[in-house]
Amino acid sequence: MLDFIKKHREIIAYLIVGVLTTVVSWIVYALLRLVLDMNDPLQVQIAVFMRWFAGVLFAYFTNRKYVFQSRDPKMLLEFLKFVGSRVTTLLSDMFIMWLMVSVLGINDWIATLTSAVVVTVLNYIFSKMLVFRKHYENRDVKI
Repeated sequence: MLDFIKKHREIIAYLIVGVLTTVVSWIVYALLRLVLDMNDPLQVQIAVFMRWFAGVLFAYFTNRKYVFQSRDPKMLLEFLKFVGSRVTTLLSDMFIMWLMVSVLGINDWIATLTSAVVVTVLNYIFSKMLVFRKHYENRDVKI
């Protein structure tokens, strides 16, 4: 079992951090639902953006430290690449929420769960291939 954990440490850490990021994001979303009109498409998008923003801040620092163990001294550049990749998945998230909630009339929590799965997979790919790539090249780890 320890060999399995060691072999798959990054994926396991990413999943744990992803769950925690999702919890942080959803708490922000739940609080916003108390003050916003979720029948208004614009207010749904505001809630989605704020959920995303809280998640990005939490995710960057936890992914940097616990998942990818980055020690890149160019932290600002790394953060900007991270945010840039997350903007791409924000647009995916917003599209999924718009389609499912505003067009198809699906419950916003079901849409949120669906979107979270898609966005999580995309975020891992972008983080590994674009944001923390140099870190991997320095360790001779294949991507």
